[in-house]
Amino acid sequence: MLITTTSKEYSMPHTRTVGTDGYMYNENTHWGQLPAGWSLEEVAGVAVDSEDRLYVFSRSAHPITVFDREGTFIESWGEGVFQRPHALYMATDDTLFCTDDIAHTIYRFTLDGQELMSIKTPPADTGYDGADMYSVARSGPPFNTPTAVTQAPDGTLFVSDGYGNARVHHFTEEGKLLNSWGEPGSESGQFVTPHDAYVDAEGRVYISDRQNCRIQIFTADGTLDNIWDDTHWPCDMCRGPDGNLYVAEVGGVFMGDPDTSRPAARITVRDQDGHILCEWSDQDPMDSGQYFSPHAIAVDSRGDIYVGEVKKSYPGGRAPAGASVLRKYVRK
Repeated sequence: MLITTTSKEYSMPHTRTVGTDGYMYNENTHWGQLPAGWSLEEVAGVAVDSEDRLYVFSRSAHPITVFDREGTFIESWGEGVFQRPHALYMATDDTLFCTDDIAHTIYRFTLDGQELMSIKTPPADTGYDGADMYSVARSGPPFNTPTAVTQAPDGTLFVSDGYGNARVHHFTEEGKLLNSWGEPGSESGQFVTPHDAYVDAEGRVYISDRQNCRIQIFTADGTLDNIWDDTHWPCDMCRGPDGNLYVAEVGGVFMGDPDTSRPAARITVRDQDGHILCEWSDQDPMDSGQYFSPHAIAVDSRGDIYVGEVKKSYPGGRAPAGASVLRKYVRK
């Protein structure tokens, strides 16, 4: 549906310049115009299509909201479909994958909301208690609270099965399981909350192993290739038009550590070898307006960055006053 009446709630001007080393951005902390009376609540996923329209997956009454690159609201869809939105992935053919974690379901839609396919399972028996990700005692089949899906260049799908499992699953494009790998733990190749998946042009599979504060890289058959161990609880990854990997890292404070001296939430831009080209963060995420819980990231064709935050999911519910849920960073 097309709605033109808008609110200024999410259209404040940029508040500061961030970035380093040739990657400088003007930040808009409350970006996007919504219809009057609407709220995004929490933004779990963001994705950009081939025309630079932004798709926002929020835990609100209107789960998919679509904006043009200037922040003008275009439409919404998905009302009544999802139990808890968790992640978005835009395929190269402009179809949209949605991960609904507590429904144990992966969906694929056209950009106007027509369902093309889904993979849905009963929750696997992994020992997960439904709350503590460290309660996962063993790996299981698909799914138990999956976290994200991505598509490889050959069309096959990889799913990080992350909150209630410790597993990566490889499917055909039609949803037939090919293989799985991973088990709970902190040794190489093990996972504690595999939170996102990304596949590069060579077919290598990147998994954000969030609670282990690392990104593990595998071949398509699950053979470990490399580990980047300098991340701050990585949540989401996407490749930019410059070929670099952009990573939303949620930081230790969001994960329940009251010590703000622990690594803070941040955005990093990394080259193909994982070297950090640029980063920015807020040292005290409990201050108003600071980075609090970057859960989702997308980059458009011009290099502008969109970041979604999940301010209500913080352990204990202690989000700072004025916490943002959707930010845009305009490349300078």
